[in-house]
Amino acid sequence: MSARPDGHGSEGSENPERPEGLERSEGPGAPQHPEGPERPGPYRALVVTASNRAAAGVYADRGGPLLVAGLTELGLAVDGPRVVPDGDPVEAALREAVAAAYDLVVTTGGTGVSPTDRTPEATRRVLDLDIPGIPEALRAEGLAKVPTAALSRGLAGVAGRTLIVNLPGSTGGVRDGLAVLGRLLPHALDQVHGGDHPGPGSPS
Repeated sequence: MSARPDGHGSEGSENPERPEGLERSEGPGAPQHPEGPERPGPYRALVVTASNRAAAGVYADRGGPLLVAGLTELGLAVDGPRVVPDGDPVEAALREAVAAAYDLVVTTGGTGVSPTDRTPEATRRVLDLDIPGIPEALRAEGLAKVPTAALSRGLAGVAGRTLIVNLPGSTGGVRDGLAVLGRLLPHALDQVHGGDHPGPGSPS
């Protein structure tokens, strides 16, 4: 898999070679844009960083750019990172992304147990349905290396036709999240947009 030369995605740039399964397909299950049917192409993703201090410029966002680069390498057209304070601004960013018909939104930060960690609460207010297996897989991936991964309260689910996934704010948590998402996204995004389940013996 090859990333774009600048490590970031853009809707207007040419698409690199992409892994099988992360291209939209034509047909009745293809996603619909508010302005009309979309042409087949890479799924669109937005990265949102939830951090009071990064939003205030106290320190640079590290997890967001890492997540953008990783999702681009997985074959998505990625925007962001959009850096917002914890809490209600996260909900606003998610609702705007759903309205803009992004196929995937991945947040980083705000999933722990500190008083300002409110990304799961903001996400829950946006979701139409939960996918508990994704955060379970994310925690299991992290627990193999860091016991405190069990403290992550991140959620995952679907709002409209947008898949939303919360990742921790640490760079290690982002890397673990990318490893899990790399295994799940092709099938998950296809299912969100009405794709059929793979038949017996088909790759998942």
